[in-house]
Amino acid sequence: MMRHEEHGAQPIQPRCCPCGDRAAGPLSVTRRDFLRAGGIAMGGVALTGLAWSALQAEEMPLGGPTARKPLVVKPILAFAIPRRRDKTSWRSWGGIQTQQDADQEVARIQGELEKLKADADFPVEFLPVAPVRGPGDLGKLDDLQKADTVLLYAAGGPQNILGEVVKTGKHVVFFLRHKSGPVYLWYEIISPRYLRQHTDRLAVKGVDDGDVVVDSVEELSWRLRSLGGLKNALGTKIVAVGGASGWGGHQEAPDLSRAKWKLDIQTVDYKDLGQLIQAARQDAAALQSARTRAAEYLKGGGVKLETDKTFVENCFLLEQVFRGLMAKAGAGAITIDGCMSTIMPIAETTACLTLSLLNDAGYLAFCESDFVVIPSGILLANISGRPVFLNDPTYPHAGVITLAHCTAPRRMNGRTLDPVRILTHFESDYGAAPKVEMRKGQKVTNIIPDFAAERWTGFAGEIVDAPFLPICRSQIDVAYKADDRKVAENMPGFHWMTCYGDYTREIAYALKKIPIAWEPLA
Repeated sequence: MMRHEEHGAQPIQPRCCPCGDRAAGPLSVTRRDFLRAGGIAMGGVALTGLAWSALQAEEMPLGGPTARKPLVVKPILAFAIPRRRDKTSWRSWGGIQTQQDADQEVARIQGELEKLKADADFPVEFLPVAPVRGPGDLGKLDDLQKADTVLLYAAGGPQNILGEVVKTGKHVVFFLRHKSGPVYLWYEIISPRYLRQHTDRLAVKGVDDGDVVVDSVEELSWRLRSLGGLKNALGTKIVAVGGASGWGGHQEAPDLSRAKWKLDIQTVDYKDLGQLIQAARQDAAALQSARTRAAEYLKGGGVKLETDKTFVENCFLLEQVFRGLMAKAGAGAITIDGCMSTIMPIAETTACLTLSLLNDAGYLAFCESDFVVIPSGILLANISGRPVFLNDPTYPHAGVITLAHCTAPRRMNGRTLDPVRILTHFESDYGAAPKVEMRKGQKVTNIIPDFAAERWTGFAGEIVDAPFLPICRSQIDVAYKADDRKVAENMPGFHWMTCYGDYTREIAYALKKIPIAWEPLA
């Protein structure tokens, strides 16, 4: 067989992330790093004032970042009170014909929303229900500007009231009644008169049939969960250690993330990171904290140590540094480029366990600084309220695909910790990497973003095995109900994002607001 060198091909590096061209020295800078530094200025703002003493002065919470911001929703009841006229049609369809009917409907809406909020697994705040009889009443709503979303109960009223609500620029969800209360006029005509504007095709920009809910509070709830996740994802601050990049040389990915997702990328130079770690090592209190926390972690239930304990202690020290960097940036997310050949000589461990710890604490922590996939993780985590697993896919066959990486969270359901084996990182056989024993039978959401940030695919599957193959340590076999060929032909980009639960509806609904196309595979 002809070797790579004999026909000019670049040899495949023995690792999953493309950082094998760095020099061995921990603080050396290759020509590629220098050129990437030019992209750092475009892809983010460099953090300054990174002395260890300064980071210690920042708040470094162990319990994770602040909670998700609530989605603020303004419910509006649109209705009309007709007047009887002799020998002509004087009223439209609908069960709200009097002021008393409207008052009762406001109370009904208020009760339904109070229950929805109490049952919701996402933060949501409902402003008072506002009854309006025409577009002029909208201008009298003092709290409308506070809202992220308008929930329009379209019981009746003129057609232009729907248009005026959409023109506010808020996300709008239309709620119609068939059997859950008095039947609404717009249950009959929202499609032909408003959405299609008396034509055969959708004709209103910004809303479509997916924004219409009939009777079902559950259907309403998942749409609000989606919009709440989108609100929290947009504008996310994230620290990019080593700069912002994209897998496979797609250096446009950070700019696309900033343009479409408004990400605020704060960069940290490798040299600064090395100096911070060296200073932390000389801090007796920081060292003792890392050793104490590592010991507590290893004594915890479901943890099996199969590497040197020193690697684990160094991971906890690195975790302190990363928390300090996020506190300095005012960020709840972090990613690291060059996470093997660059980090290992500096930290004397791998970053795998460190990123897993941060994810379990409620932060968002990603390896490889791959801004092709990172936006999907930010969105999915904010929709689900759970940690997410950035992973490498394999090739689909027999209704199954293997997903693997070394930075998996343990708190995948957002509450309890899955069992874990702490081993070396596979490709280097060095450091500390978690093999999280994810739950067989667990339903999971899988997102497959494309390089161009134009079309994402994905599906809800089921974990059928958590094998121990000679690959990245955390690994799952995921079964899907789709044709293998269809899956294989619709795997854009490279990395996938996975979390416990089925959130494919919410993902699709949020993406159309960006807009990015969504194609479900199963």
